[in-house]
Amino acid sequence: MKAALLFTGSGPLVIVTSHASLTDPALTEKLRAKGIEKFIAYEVPVPMARERYGGHFQVVMRDLHESDDLRVLDFNGERAFRLFRLAELGPPVMFEDEKAA
Repeated sequence: MKAALLFTGSGPLVIVTSHASLTDPALTEKLRAKGIEKFIAYEVPVPMARERYGGHFQVVMRDLHESDDLRVLDFNGERAFRLFRLAELGPPVMFEDEKAA
């Protein structure tokens, strides 16, 4: 499982996914279906996300079904910026849908 802070055209959001890579074609297709065709993502350690989001993290994960491989943990970019320091984030992962350009 991975957690990541995504910077998108509509603003930052935090996701949790079971995909091994943030650029996995199946994951980017799901993001594309949500209107996200390009992003800069920073991986967040899952234990840190669990700690910072507390009960909300548990609620989101409890609602996870076997077939789900993407959960949006936070749509509020302002809160995500308060919860994570930039120095705590992993290296950037950039994705741009070639069809969207």
